[in-house]
Amino acid sequence: MSDQHASASGVILSFLLGGLTGAALAALFAPRSGRETRDILQERIREGAERGRELRDRYAERSREFKDRAVDRGRGIVDEANEAIERGRGVVSSQRERITAAVEAGRQAYREEKEKS
Repeated sequence: MSDQHASASGVILSFLLGGLTGAALAALFAPRSGRETRDILQERIREGAERGRELRDRYAERSREFKDRAVDRGRGIVDEANEAIERGRGVVSSQRERITAAVEAGRQAYREEKEKS
């Protein structure tokens, strides 16, 4: 999953950098004065930074949601495993009681037969 996240982040970062580079080059080669070009570049940089912050916040929220779902699923699995363990303990305890009762009945039968002879 981290490879997909890194790949998606790389694509987004490349897209943003490409867009900023294209905007900067377009502004540099446009027939405007230096002051106008700098103002345009600064505005585009601000817009790009804002879009970057929005994307970061969006993906951070999605990451938190994914983490929360994964933690909830993990807790559910642990709870199910604990329930299975408890059921297993109950079965073992029941079987132990039955075996103990059978052994005790066998001892009692042996004693009775021994007393008869």
